[in-house]
Amino acid sequence: MGILVFAFIISFITKLFLALAFIATAAVLVTVALDIFILYQGNKITGNRITGPRMSNGDDNLIGVWLKSTYPFKVGIDFIDELPAQFQIRDFKHQINLSPNHKHDFTYQLRPVKRGVYQFGDLQVLVTSFLKLVERRYTIEAQKDVAVYPSYLQMRQFEIMAISNKLTDIGIKKIRKIGHSSEFDQIKNYVPGDDYRHINWKATARRGDLMINNYIDEKSQHLYCIIDKSRVMKSPFDGLSLLDYAINATLALSNIALLKEDKAGLITMSDTEGNFVQSDRKPVHLNKILEVLYQEKTRYLELNSEQLYLSIRKKVKQRSLLVFFTNFESLSAMHRQLPYFKKINKFHLLLVVFFENTEVSSVLDMQTKNTEDIYFKTIAEQFVSEKKQIVKELNQHGITSLLTEPKNLTVNTINAYLRIKTSQRV
Repeated sequence: MGILVFAFIISFITKLFLALAFIATAAVLVTVALDIFILYQGNKITGNRITGPRMSNGDDNLIGVWLKSTYPFKVGIDFIDELPAQFQIRDFKHQINLSPNHKHDFTYQLRPVKRGVYQFGDLQVLVTSFLKLVERRYTIEAQKDVAVYPSYLQMRQFEIMAISNKLTDIGIKKIRKIGHSSEFDQIKNYVPGDDYRHINWKATARRGDLMINNYIDEKSQHLYCIIDKSRVMKSPFDGLSLLDYAINATLALSNIALLKEDKAGLITMSDTEGNFVQSDRKPVHLNKILEVLYQEKTRYLELNSEQLYLSIRKKVKQRSLLVFFTNFESLSAMHRQLPYFKKINKFHLLLVVFFENTEVSSVLDMQTKNTEDIYFKTIAEQFVSEKKQIVKELNQHGITSLLTEPKNLTVNTINAYLRIKTSQRV
């Protein structure tokens, strides 16, 4: 009898649990169906990505996104942007909650380190309701190709500083007006304080009043940026190649030169002749330089210094300031080009700009713990010493040089240009 009662109880409990399980399953299925129903009623999420027609290489570029919900309740959103493959970002996600009929705007930053065309994909939006049982995916078509140009943001930064006379804020020296140039401006009446040496006696005799010649600073000097695009400019620092550092500095320097009413030009060279842009200061000239710089690529052969000299002699007729962006890793590499530098410097003012190896320099601060550390530190000291020796030898041959860290290239190059312009050596 006891066994029958126990079996009945077990059977009853089993049926009860089965009934409860069935009810629970049915409730879950109904809830899931409800969640599907409320999420999939029409297209309730809209949005778009906002980008400019181009991005600035080596800078943080703002990308804007807006999303709008027309659901009658608050929804949770996981937003995924299909970023260009060049960034190699595979975990980009932005999580928000959107209230009914609410629009949400946000921005994020991208820093490209290579010029070219970047392909953005669609926007993937994953939506959940307050039940959080089902996730609906919206694919918002937003495919767009954006070109990455040389750093025009950096160029604009220096341009604003130049216009507002705030270049000293970043260590750039203003032009000091010394002496007088030979560029005549006008004849005007003499006022106390004017240089009496410039009195125009013929005009004074005609007018009966003391007249003086007025001069202005000499303008329209010629500046050419020469970019070495051989294999020595392939080395990367902080993601950017030395070629891209030189291209960004060229764009900023050309803009400053045009603001100073000089004429800016461009020469690129590797084992063969590259592009040549005649110096000019027309309003559209900077865009021409920008488009040429955008197309430049590194080649994998050595610089043909002889061809560079011949091209300069053939195409650059006026005495000019030549800012040559290149790199040397050894004295022997510099010695191979030195004879041509000396020839160029006879007809123009040559400024050779090359780079410190910051990774090697950082080894000098390393604490030595064993023989291997001592060896690496000794080799690093030799590399750093050799760079300084290159500067010394160039100066001994009357060639102006600038050794700079890649990150400070633009600032230091503009400084050097303004110092040379101040000294009126061109």
